[in-house]
Amino acid sequence: MIGLHKSPYHGFSVEFSEHRPYIAGDDIKHIDWQVYGRTDRYYIKQFQEETNLISYLLVDNSKSMSFSSGKIDKYKYSSLLAASLIYLLSKQNDAIGLTIFNEKIEKLYPPKAVSSYTKMLIKELQKTKCKGETNVGLTLHKIAEKLNKKGLVILISDLWDEPKTILNGIKHFRYLGHEMIIFHIWDPMEFRLLDNKKVEFVDLESDEKIKMDVRQMKDEYKELTYTYSEKLKRFCGENNVDYNLITTNTDLRNALMKYLIKRKKLY
Repeated sequence: MIGLHKSPYHGFSVEFSEHRPYIAGDDIKHIDWQVYGRTDRYYIKQFQEETNLISYLLVDNSKSMSFSSGKIDKYKYSSLLAASLIYLLSKQNDAIGLTIFNEKIEKLYPPKAVSSYTKMLIKELQKTKCKGETNVGLTLHKIAEKLNKKGLVILISDLWDEPKTILNGIKHFRYLGHEMIIFHIWDPMEFRLLDNKKVEFVDLESDEKIKMDVRQMKDEYKELTYTYSEKLKRFCGENNVDYNLITTNTDLRNALMKYLIKRKKLY
């Protein structure tokens, strides 16, 4: 896995990237003397680091993430995905940070590249329970303000919130210069309604209940969910954000391989 992706930041460590003119104050040990001999001008060698990328994982643990129509709920799937990414990133010697959030920031761990730290992050994901309501957009703004260095932001959430507020939150990260990957996690049943005539819906976050005849809204619901996910996908494409819609019945290995292939293409 080492060197699968490269940092967008220049350093002086691994792979040659390009030359740039010498500026007063630069370390003279990085001057390319062969170029000086040919041009009588000072140029600095720049190298591109293959490690030490700063990664921020943002994992939603609001109550809506506890929904499941099968063997695994959305939060459990998300935590397994996040733990796998933490492991892969740590193998590349990257600094990894973790934020767990709902309508507020529950836990925030700054990025570190320490093996014992990554184990602690994975344990934190494992013991965390779903709670609180959803306010993805507002919380994204709060998180963005706390990230001190540019890096790779990986958002894992069901994104059940007002689209406009979510999009504004994503824009905040892009404005600050972060790269961004979104894993939009849904349960398969969230794409369609049951075939039952009458169903009682329970809001997992507010406990509000409502009974409805789903025959009157099945087609409209299907169209609305498709339109919503397509709107997010289109917006992310326009803003150079890598968007991935994944259902909890997807083999996690396939989801991770899709991510790794895309990261390799990006670099």
